[in-house]
Amino acid sequence: MDRVNRILHNPKYRECVEKNRKYEEERIFCRHDMSHFLDVARLSWIENLEKGLGIEKELIYAAALLHDCGRFRQYEDGTPHELAGTQLAEEILFDCGFEEPEREEILRAISGHREKKLAQEESLRGVLYRADKKSRPCFACPAEGACSWPPSKKNLLLKW
Repeated sequence: MDRVNRILHNPKYRECVEKNRKYEEERIFCRHDMSHFLDVARLSWIENLEKGLGIEKELIYAAALLHDCGRFRQYEDGTPHELAGTQLAEEILFDCGFEEPEREEILRAISGHREKKLAQEESLRGVLYRADKKSRPCFACPAEGACSWPPSKKNLLLKW
């Protein structure tokens, strides 16, 4: 997990996390913060273990930590955060020692983490997509009633 810890301490990554925090300071709905990133990482890892998918732990954690790092750009200029995140993550992954094939796999997962077509895929992309959706504790959210998500999308029961 050495390279994952390098992500956590990478200045560009820390800047992204801080910008997300500032833009979402007053947000009453789910935030794109370290708690969310770690929830996604841990849910991804659990699914990987339960299904025996064999995805490397560092790849899962790197993708989860970086998948929403570009959210602030969506607030600033309307760039979809999966695209902004992919652009930002590329340099961070390189700086943190990930090899080109690993970077490509992680970047594909980040860029696709909002694509419903990945819902059944048994890959890093699919695991990240599902964990991102399952990470939201709608059952305990004080803003659940005001949320625009339809009831069918809300996490009102625990799976993991």
